[in-house]
Amino acid sequence: MSEPANTPEPPAHAPTALVTGASTGIGEEYARRLAERGFSLVLVARRGDVLDTLAEEISTRYGVRVQPLAADLGTEEGLSRAVGRLQADGSGTEAPIDLLVNNAGRGEGGTFTEQDPSEIDAMIDLNVRAVLHLARAVLPVQIARRKAGEVSAKLGVISVSSVAGEIVANPGGSVYGAGKKFVTLWSESVAAEVAEHDVHVTVVLPGFVRTNMTLGVQESGLPAFAFVPKDLVVRESLIAWSAGRPSVVPGGPYKVATGLLRFLPKPLVRATARRVW
Repeated sequence: MSEPANTPEPPAHAPTALVTGASTGIGEEYARRLAERGFSLVLVARRGDVLDTLAEEISTRYGVRVQPLAADLGTEEGLSRAVGRLQADGSGTEAPIDLLVNNAGRGEGGTFTEQDPSEIDAMIDLNVRAVLHLARAVLPVQIARRKAGEVSAKLGVISVSSVAGEIVANPGGSVYGAGKKFVTLWSESVAAEVAEHDVHVTVVLPGFVRTNMTLGVQESGLPAFAFVPKDLVVRESLIAWSAGRPSVVPGGPYKVATGLLRFLPKPLVRATARRVW
């Protein structure tokens, strides 16, 4: 585990967030915006060298404490390292985690019958299994802290799902879409379970975002409005989490689209999905 960047100690009341998939894309944006809000950070990603550079930059720019934690959450060893950090309850030297951002994910495209079984397993391990285990590690600690009356800050989890899980059919992305649907349903259920403890669980369902993960979608065939800026995804999800809302769909066009999906005939939705993928 890398040492925290060398910065002045944050105020005693400064909250701490752990962000997965933090080295690029939406995860990096979460890291920057949370640092801007005064959060100390634990940044988790596979590429330790990139993570160290980002941690140093964020620490210097925003004057917050940043701990880079290189870990592949798709492996037992990497997941165990992150789980151990999330279980810190403040009794030792490591600050407890006030906010977990479950952002890490992967999505190899291709039809189900052509996908390699190892790719399918890798997607499930990272997109579903890791999300569950990380949240299971931190939520009991947060509930215990709330019951003990030792914290007044907002506590909880943000998990990044996708509107892909709201579509009736995802040809070319069946495992990815099904995994995201699982995360959405699980997150909204857990949100109801922990609400009585004043712990907030929010799932964010972005549409297409320009990141390194395209899932086989041909960007050139999509209009500009189909892509949601990553800063909008982060901003709207942090607002929703702070307000205790269990879910949020960032961007006006996708809010309208997901609303329409509830009423459109399924054959029409399937036909539209086949044209996109």
